[in-house]
Amino acid sequence: MRLLLYASIAVSFTSCGTSNSTDKQNSAIANDSVAVCHMSSNIPSRFTAVSREVKKLGNGVDEGDMILIEGGVFKMGTTNFPDAQPVHEVEVRSFYMDVHEVTNAQFEKFVKATGYVTVAERPLDPKEFPGVDPSLLVPGSAVFTSPEGVQGLQDHLQWWEYVPDANWRHPEGPGSSLVGRENHPVTQVAYEDAIAYAEWAGKRLPTEAEWEYAAKAGKHQNETYYWGDEKLEEGKWLANIYQGEFPSRNTKEDGFDGTAPVKSFPANAFGLYDMEGNVWEWCLDYYRPDYYESSPKSNPIGPSSSYDPQEPGAEKRVQRGGSFLCNDAYCERYKAGARGKGEVNSPTNNVGFRCVKDVR
Repeated sequence: MRLLLYASIAVSFTSCGTSNSTDKQNSAIANDSVAVCHMSSNIPSRFTAVSREVKKLGNGVDEGDMILIEGGVFKMGTTNFPDAQPVHEVEVRSFYMDVHEVTNAQFEKFVKATGYVTVAERPLDPKEFPGVDPSLLVPGSAVFTSPEGVQGLQDHLQWWEYVPDANWRHPEGPGSSLVGRENHPVTQVAYEDAIAYAEWAGKRLPTEAEWEYAAKAGKHQNETYYWGDEKLEEGKWLANIYQGEFPSRNTKEDGFDGTAPVKSFPANAFGLYDMEGNVWEWCLDYYRPDYYESSPKSNPIGPSSSYDPQEPGAEKRVQRGGSFLCNDAYCERYKAGARGKGEVNSPTNNVGFRCVKDVR
């Protein structure tokens, strides 16, 4: 089904470039495609034509634990990535945050209560894709597949594949299920799906300022990782990321090949789990690489529209934290202060979310 990717209905995924702080910021941003954790830009969204207005789905309770994050001031951003500059002082008000990412079990409860159908599960209208063989227009999504061998790291289609009927119930396609993974973070959710869940639960998605404030948990600005400067602590991995030779050989030194159950790694100083690695997490903000140049100091909520020079026509929101596919040789944007981005209607099997709630 890879033909779908070349038929202008492919998925566009988060760029995760390596750092390049010595270049001029604008040119660096435009060319920051050395590494791509999801698919690269220049591929139209597989779901461009199926965005739906989110409807109120009633009130629910997800029963997930939340922690009060006391507001404060911190240094937001990092000098290691051009779109996370300049480093600037930000103040956030207090808020509650989910202790961990929303799990498959939590999302299943939401779907059973509301009958919600995710973006990846929705049928496609042939009228919206003229010239494409209607037999190819089937629900599905993109899945990371570890190839036998790769010819360089520029062609992401070597390890990303459009899989019919891949969705949150079947993250890797029809042959996969959630059995034994009830406590793993839900994946294959588009931005719209995350918003629908959050509203049902009486919550919302975090702003990226809230997310980074919570992830840094009072740590100093210049640390490489959210927990400090060293990747391992007493020989133990502190996050679910990719070890080995990407994308063909995952040595699984951290114990996991794909997603890990929530709370598999130590919590940060605020008591939050998986703020680095496991799955990318949707944030409320539109993505613009130059937003930090004019971002307000107090409780920023992002720009009024999105713009990505790599894919100017796509609507993108910020994603944070990296995923199980991040690694220093190819995708470094799991590191402290780094920003991810995702086309709003493009779910994958390494993207999920967590929620926050206002203090009233």
